[in-house]
Amino acid sequence: MAGFLIPAEDHVRISAAVAAAEAASDGEIGTMVARQSDDYAEWAVLLSTLASMAVPALIALWPDGFDAALLALTNSWHGGFGTGELMVAGLALQLVAFILVWLLLRWQALRIALTPAFLKRARVHAAAVKAFKIGIESRTRAATGVLIYLSLAERRAEIIADDAITSRVGSEEWGEALTLLIDEVHNARPGQGIVDAVTHVGSLLTKHFPRSHDDSNEMPDRLIEL
Repeated sequence: MAGFLIPAEDHVRISAAVAAAEAASDGEIGTMVARQSDDYAEWAVLLSTLASMAVPALIALWPDGFDAALLALTNSWHGGFGTGELMVAGLALQLVAFILVWLLLRWQALRIALTPAFLKRARVHAAAVKAFKIGIESRTRAATGVLIYLSLAERRAEIIADDAITSRVGSEEWGEALTLLIDEVHNARPGQGIVDAVTHVGSLLTKHFPRSHDDSNEMPDRLIEL
């Protein structure tokens, strides 16, 4: 189906994997995939500003070259420029540098590629926590909800869980599920990665929260696209 971030057939497989994973435990697994978790606009502004600030530094390092370039560019007949003219030219170059870098960084793929890993990690985590609080937190009777969140542009994933689960399942236990997911994302098979992560999370929930006789399905099994 057109418009899906993940192919329609993978939606079906993910829903089936969630249903199977929940069948043996009291846990409820939510799955979400986002095109990207942030637009990193302030990072683009910062890079554009740094490019602009680099202009006077370059002029200071090569003043004669700057003067010669201006003479060649303007076909000036006199022997040089005054201080005021040089300052105006420098400011103009700063503006040009800012605009050029800003326009280049409108290409989201380049913007994300130039964003440092720590910032992408923080933004994906923040987006996952927000999605968890809105869609999953406190929606299960025994506080046993888990979110598997994938952000495609950053190629990063997060697993967020209710307090009842985090009190028993350490963060290191989610590591294998995240590795399974991200490995398949790098193989251009995010749907399979989510299926594998769901299966592994299901095994952890079954271990720590085996299904009660009165357990019911409290959340939809479908993949949510953001």
